[in-house]
Amino acid sequence: MTRSVLFVCLGNICRSPTAEAVLRHMAGQAGLALTVDSAGTGGWHSGEPPHPPAVLAARKRGYDLSALRARQVTRADFTRFDLILAMDSRNLADLRALAQGQGTPPRLFLDHAPETGLTDVPDPWYTGEFDRTIDLVESGCRGLIRALQAGSQGHWAQ
Repeated sequence: MTRSVLFVCLGNICRSPTAEAVLRHMAGQAGLALTVDSAGTGGWHSGEPPHPPAVLAARKRGYDLSALRARQVTRADFTRFDLILAMDSRNLADLRALAQGQGTPPRLFLDHAPETGLTDVPDPWYTGEFDRTIDLVESGCRGLIRALQAGSQGHWAQ
């Protein structure tokens, strides 16, 4: 049974902290007890709060990112979390290299939002599309919640 979820993006200041806050909110509404965290494959923002435009976009939708701080993913995360969800293919490849086949296999987050037609959540640090990021994160989290409520992790149960 899934009890813990880790979201991973590049710097842990836009996409993955947004997903962390959205999933916590949705899981609470659904009555699911989950540990949710986020991290980045890069560590240059460690200890910093999320990017201000991400915080603002999330706040407009009712999500609070203010207490979150960036951290870098560690090898220990592969044994601490039941699901490790990369926000894009590049970070998925980096996670797989770090895991070296050990522990929880990382997967793509948007696999739970096939209706988007995307595999990657574009990085709003570069695109400036923070509202679009939240749209995609909400879609992915809704799909993940449905899978968790059904007691299924789908293809992640491999």
